[in-house]
Amino acid sequence: MKFGSLCVHELKKKRTTTKPHQLPIYATSSFEFENIDEGIDIFTGKKSGHVYGRYGNPTIEFVAEKIAQLESFGLPQDASCVLVSSGMAAISTLFMSILEKGDKVLTQGNLYGGTTELLLKVFEPLGIETIFTNLKDLDKVEDLLKNDPSIKLLYFETPANPTMACVDLEALADLATQYGRKSAVDNTFCTPYLQQPFKFGVDYIIHSTTKYLNGHGNSIAGAILSLDQDFMKDKVWQRMKLAGTNCNPFDAWLINNGLKTLELRMNRHCENAMAVATFLEQHDKVSKVNYNGLTSHADHELAKKQMKDFGGMMSFELKDGMQAGLDFMNKIKFCVLAPTLGDVDTLILHPASSSHLNVAKEVRERNGITDGLVRLSIGIENVEDIIEDLEQALTYI
Repeated sequence: MKFGSLCVHELKKKRTTTKPHQLPIYATSSFEFENIDEGIDIFTGKKSGHVYGRYGNPTIEFVAEKIAQLESFGLPQDASCVLVSSGMAAISTLFMSILEKGDKVLTQGNLYGGTTELLLKVFEPLGIETIFTNLKDLDKVEDLLKNDPSIKLLYFETPANPTMACVDLEALADLATQYGRKSAVDNTFCTPYLQQPFKFGVDYIIHSTTKYLNGHGNSIAGAILSLDQDFMKDKVWQRMKLAGTNCNPFDAWLINNGLKTLELRMNRHCENAMAVATFLEQHDKVSKVNYNGLTSHADHELAKKQMKDFGGMMSFELKDGMQAGLDFMNKIKFCVLAPTLGDVDTLILHPASSSHLNVAKEVRERNGITDGLVRLSIGIENVEDIIEDLEQALTYI
């Protein structure tokens, strides 16, 4: 080779048995074939392998398999997982894999706002309708499933954001199965460590891995899981490949690093959150604390039934409404004002002035999101520092 060619080409080294201690990042858009016969075998499915980064990548597939093993841990059947570019990509790719024009989704009113917008602004114009109802009213849910065969998917979050309201995983999954429909849950808040929806009969699970699975706020990705291997291969993988919602190897690698400490982090999140919730519940400036670990929470017993522990998410209402919320946020020093959750540091959000700013007040309040509501994603710091910051900020309102 001439000098310029040598610059361009990879060195043709023999394959070695050297095994990396840590997962390598396969930073390549495509993969080489040993010969044309191998390429044909891989393209036709006679041989497993990789062809193009959008179709699959060893780094991404390793992390997807690990998440699948975590969600099906202790079950007799292994789950399958497809990693995608974000939590919203996970939701949209799953919906594209299940729903067709004329189908309907049955869901709750207190969904994550992005999911609600996706359903109403993207899927509804495509002829896929959304029905919002109180999923705690199981009689109502059954009546809707029984009388409307167009409902193809029952979709829910538990706990919901930001009031931590829970729905009954087992009861909803049973109803979906009874009437020949599918059920799906967003398990981002709990992670497979705290809640395993497959054990309750749920068909599909999605995660924004951006949050607790990664845990360090340095990547954006999502995951779709099912025990139905054929569905994942024939539907989800195909939709991901064709819609281009694939994850990238660097973000997958960052998720893998975060997963190494998932159990340790979640234990500390839960421990700290319980201490903070107890402190807030006793404070005279706070009218209500939404944390499933408190016996005062309406869904405490349900959370105990389906969660290993109560997680790191909570919200609380300040007595003096909007101005109290704004004053409180402006006095925070140690906690971080950021519109995300699940990181190792404590994150704080005032929904009425940020995430739900464009939601009508009556709609917000109907779902428990008042002007004085503050959401907390409790981190793994020393809990005394978190409480001290909240206490000093509360003195100014």
